[in-house]
Amino acid sequence: MTSVDEIKILLQKNKKRFLNEVEESKELAFLLKKSFSTKLTEEEKKKVREQVLDICKSIPAFAIFMLPGGALLLPLLIKLIPTILPSSFREE
Repeated sequence: MTSVDEIKILLQKNKKRFLNEVEESKELAFLLKKSFSTKLTEEEKKKVREQVLDICKSIPAFAIFMLPGGALLLPLLIKLIPTILPSSFREE
């Protein structure tokens, strides 16, 4: 199997997770907008907190991936520190 084939498989596997993360980000934007006019419920506050943490986790992972050799290093870090991934990408 070539690297291109492996990348295609990886993209197909994570497509649903990526779309889920985008959907959750839309919900975050809605809740943040709502918070300016009304008070959020505890459940909504929890969702906002989770999404902000997910975004904060995505930034370092993306930065590592962009480094030379990062494509090799990131999978190793994910094995060692599984919580580095946003919630949509964690194996349940």
